Amino acid sequence: MPDQAELNPLEFAALAGLVREHTGIAMHEHKRVLLQGRLLPRMRSLGLARYRDYIERVRADRSELQPFINLVTTNDTAFFRTPAVWDYLERDFLPAWLAANPGCTLRIWSAAAASGEEAYSMAMLCSEFQERHRSFRFAIQATDIDTGVLATAAEGYYEGRSAERFGASRPDLVRKYFRSEDEGIRAIPELRAVVRFGEHQLLAPWRQGAQFDLVLLRNVLIYFDEETQKRVLHSVRAAMAPQARLILGEQESITRIATPFDFEQTHVYRIRQGQS
Repeated sequence: MPDQAELNPLEFAALAGLVREHTGIAMHEHKRVLLQGRLLPRMRSLGLARYRDYIERVRADRSELQPFINLVTTNDTAFFRTPAVWDYLERDFLPAWLAANPGCTLRIWSAAAASGEEAYSMAMLCSEFQERHRSFRFAIQATDIDTGVLATAAEGYYEGRSAERFGASRPDLVRKYFRSEDEGIRAIPELRAVVRFGEHQLLAPWRQGAQFDLVLLRNVLIYFDEETQKRVLHSVRAAMAPQARLILGEQESITRIATPFDFEQTHVYRIRQGQS
């Protein structure tokens, strides 16, 4: 059992440096208690008594890096989070995109997918739209740096607050696309089949060839400093088609920093004209 309950300043600085190096997240002093709470159970399971021992383990043992990343990343999401975003996608974006791109497949990237609620919300929205417009086709790629939440997402099983809030706000969609199971709900196979989940580090270039028409990058930039935000946004831009749209979270604005995007409306950005 760890004999050191609190991180000292040097240890916290070392851990914050590892977090930044491997995730891009800027972890400030007020996160010290949070970090302690997340790391102590892992240290116990490894039989490590001191934070400095765990720091050395992360540095020396590549197999410990992914568990460390999974512990220090925050995954906060919900089905149909921020209704204004989904109203825009349903009423404006999808009809306009289909009219401008007949016969094409809409390529969507949920770029900080966490446990998958956003990606499945997008899948339900597109499926409903497809029922009204039979020629519409779509493909959804959902990624995250945390392999633990990606495993949860791929299973499509939700319980507790996530399932309760979804059931209260969209009972018709729960009945149509989910089935009751144990204490929660599970997405039907047809819904899970239209979302592809995979690991991706946002600071790394997208190398899988897709030029996305819509990117959901919501509630992740707030964890980065300004320079890292710019790196992430330029990396994401390189994976987007020229007329694509970028959707950010409700607490995020990028108008004050130099990026390849222009503000279109609340939450929505388009690629700046002339950007290649």
